Amino acid sequence: MRAFFLALSLLLPLVAAGAPGSDPMETLWAHRLQFAEDGSPLITVRIDEGESEIRITLRGAGTLDDGRERRALPANATLRFRARETRKAVVRWSAQVAELPFGEKEAARAALATWAQRGFAVRAATTGGVFGLHGRVLDNRRYAILIGEAGSREDAEALLTEARAYDDAQPFLHSELEARPGGTIEILDGAGAPIATATDAVAIDAAEGIVVRDVEHDIGYAAHGRQDRTYRGRLYVTIDAEGLLAAVNALPLEELIRGIVPSEIYATAPLEALKAQAVTARGEILAKIGARHTGDPYLLCAEQHCQVYKGLSGEHPNTDLAIAASRGEVLFSKAGTLVDSVYSSTCGGHTENNEAVWGTPPDPSLRGVPDWLGHPAPLAPFEAKVEDVQTFLASDVPGMCRESSFARAEKYRWERRFTAAEMDAVGEKLGVGRVLAIEPTGRGVSGRATGLAFTGTAGAAVVQGELKIRRLLGNLNSSLFVVEREGPPDRPTGWRFRGAGWGHGVGMCQTGAIGRAERGHDHRAILGHYYNGAAPVRLY
Repeated sequence: MRAFFLALSLLLPLVAAGAPGSDPMETLWAHRLQFAEDGSPLITVRIDEGESEIRITLRGAGTLDDGRERRALPANATLRFRARETRKAVVRWSAQVAELPFGEKEAARAALATWAQRGFAVRAATTGGVFGLHGRVLDNRRYAILIGEAGSREDAEALLTEARAYDDAQPFLHSELEARPGGTIEILDGAGAPIATATDAVAIDAAEGIVVRDVEHDIGYAAHGRQDRTYRGRLYVTIDAEGLLAAVNALPLEELIRGIVPSEIYATAPLEALKAQAVTARGEILAKIGARHTGDPYLLCAEQHCQVYKGLSGEHPNTDLAIAASRGEVLFSKAGTLVDSVYSSTCGGHTENNEAVWGTPPDPSLRGVPDWLGHPAPLAPFEAKVEDVQTFLASDVPGMCRESSFARAEKYRWERRFTAAEMDAVGEKLGVGRVLAIEPTGRGVSGRATGLAFTGTAGAAVVQGELKIRRLLGNLNSSLFVVEREGPPDRPTGWRFRGAGWGHGVGMCQTGAIGRAERGHDHRAILGHYYNGAAPVRLY
């Protein structure tokens, strides 16, 4: 029987957290907005997890709270943590195939009907919540479209594999916590001598920072490895969902983004561009509270899945200045709602509408716009829509991501060639055989392809979705391109892609923002341009 229900959203209360003596499990598992001692949002971030042992070294003196007593630690102390007699969390997993803005009830009903017609049990849950923060309402609720009954992670992953056969799928694992994990944590000194034990979690503070040894980073990417990293704020060592150890950093939002912003933009860029990046980073964090990692003892991870966070090692004095100058500022739309302030590296001269990239309902704050100053007559046709991408790519478009002193020519305009054999391998994967023709089936306002049709000796196939297109073609820079066949129609010898931009192109163009700042635009003007008149509001 097909399941169909719509979960009710919760009005999540605000709680103070992180102070000495506060319940660490409430801080780690609440998944709602909490406050640091300075009145700003307190954010918990996974540094490492799935470990049998975690090692740390204090920079300067510190304290340790094992749940029974709070004790002083000497300067530069090294501690080791091990878990025993643990129990795993009880988590029910589902396959999430779409995520829609809260309030888009018709779109949610349509998505539910579509997946039901495909033979799946289907339901919708509401993630996120409604938060009150210093007189402003932040609503980050989303409809999560789920298929299958909630159960094991393996079953959910199998359903995601099935769902990936559909071009409109946005596959994601969705978790619902039923029971927290737990166990005993042994605390040892650097030589391995026992110091104390704790139940479920232990908190460590050090005014000058805490070094976590062998942190695993860039999971799933070429830069994957381990590295010692230093963090400010409080560090929790706790039992993760699998009954192993996790290191979780808890710190005020303003301190957190000090370790995020330099990873997202050139730290030597002009101050106003850095301020714009700081505002978007805050918005991205607040948009994810209660909507990610709901089966884990933290709100966010430190990877690209949430936002890359490197702690003290990722900080820079220039971005620190921009963060302090824009303290508490978050982007709100002209309608007064929190903006999903997404961004990409280089738009190529024109940003894109959100629906063209992700298939979500149109967001008034995420409209594609031309990214040049002034409107020279030859470029007038591109102000509303790029009708002729070939002409656009050949035009001398003075886009801000070209004019910026930080611009890279190979990101603004690029070319990539595929041999016939390389493209035929793609054709085999799609089941069309030897590829004879490639043609976009639709384009967004910037000219980015929304679908790509392949015709071959064994049939035809259409690939829908900007990210699927790019991944299929070996991580192509963007989907803003034209395709040229080389050789005769019945026996191509190669394929040439001429394109523009680097990334999805929705929201702020980071290199373009730098170009605008270099020409005297402040961060409010920069954000207003890329987010359709949205403006930063100081929340605290």
